[in-house]
Amino acid sequence: MQVLLTSDQLEKAISELALCLESAHPDLGAVIFAGIQQGGAVLGARIIEQIQQRNPAQKVQYGQLDITFYRDDIRKEIIAPDTMNMPFNIENKTVVLIDDVLFTGRTIKAALDTLLDYGRPQKVELCVLVDRKEHRQFPIQADYVGKQVETSKTDKVKLINGEVVLIPGQSI
Repeated sequence: MQVLLTSDQLEKAISELALCLESAHPDLGAVIFAGIQQGGAVLGARIIEQIQQRNPAQKVQYGQLDITFYRDDIRKEIIAPDTMNMPFNIENKTVVLIDDVLFTGRTIKAALDTLLDYGRPQKVELCVLVDRKEHRQFPIQADYVGKQVETSKTDKVKLINGEVVLIPGQSI
């Protein structure tokens, strides 16, 4: 197991992502932030908490997006859905999707499909903590990235005990 981000580095990356989002969106009320369940919702809550603390006069709209029924890789088993909380009108708004790890792009594609059930946003941006860019299967890239890492396709990137770690996979 290799530590990619220590707890201090993780906090710094979250703060930097929050500052980038604030800078790109001075009118926070005109943006809807959506954390992708599960890891993206946890990350998103931490980012939004920092943004809201620095901008108490602005209302930050933050929801949680459940993509369970839009995934293309779980058809063999029944999976219980996560919490869906998108009580906002996204029509003609900027939506910032937040996820923990961008790997193949399949999760983001499912999130885009899910989002379209709520309306047609003017623009969608993507914020991720870790980008594993070399394994993309869809033409998807993040607008805001905490850390880009090179990994093997079989490796796993996880948040464990407040650190982001790389767990080496088995070669086939």
